[in-house]
Amino acid sequence: MAQRTTKNKEGPEKTFVLRSYGYGELALLYFPNSTKKNATTQLRRWIRRNDVLRSTLAQLGFTERQRILTPRQVEEIIQFVGEP
Repeated sequence: MAQRTTKNKEGPEKTFVLRSYGYGELALLYFPNSTKKNATTQLRRWIRRNDVLRSTLAQLGFTERQRILTPRQVEEIIQFVGEP
């Protein structure tokens, strides 16, 4: 399991673990102050608007209503939109 360490704006370091994530779980990492529904809607919007990301995820077996993201799919999302 790969781990990435990034510095938080408040100072302490946080570690992002590259693993399988539930779609809503990952969305809430990107939008922590949103409801799960709003966070998933926004993440879905980001993916739809980025043709290259959408195409890459499709090649990795991603479907529109997928609930669990593979580590490889999570890695691709991070490459395009950054770490949560």
